[in-house]
Amino acid sequence: MYLTKEKKAEIFAKHGENATNTGSTEGQIALFTFRINHLTEHLKNNRKDYNTERSLVKLVGKRRNLLDYLIKNDIVRYREIIKELGLRK
Repeated sequence: MYLTKEKKAEIFAKHGENATNTGSTEGQIALFTFRINHLTEHLKNNRKDYNTERSLVKLVGKRRNLLDYLIKNDIVRYREIIKELGLRK
């Protein structure tokens, strides 16, 4: 399995406030980015996997909504997370 408990805790510890705060906006964005990157690699090898493609599109939409929320409420945190994760925009 590509996403273990340890990997999740590491992502939330690095991008969230701490490893147990799984609801922080930055932590969720980082987790979605990790999953999006994994699914993108999967689709490069399995281009006809339409269920995974749909899941990827849904994840990108969820991440976009969180980024929109963050840009409205705290532009500094938005810029930091974009820079950390290497996202465009």
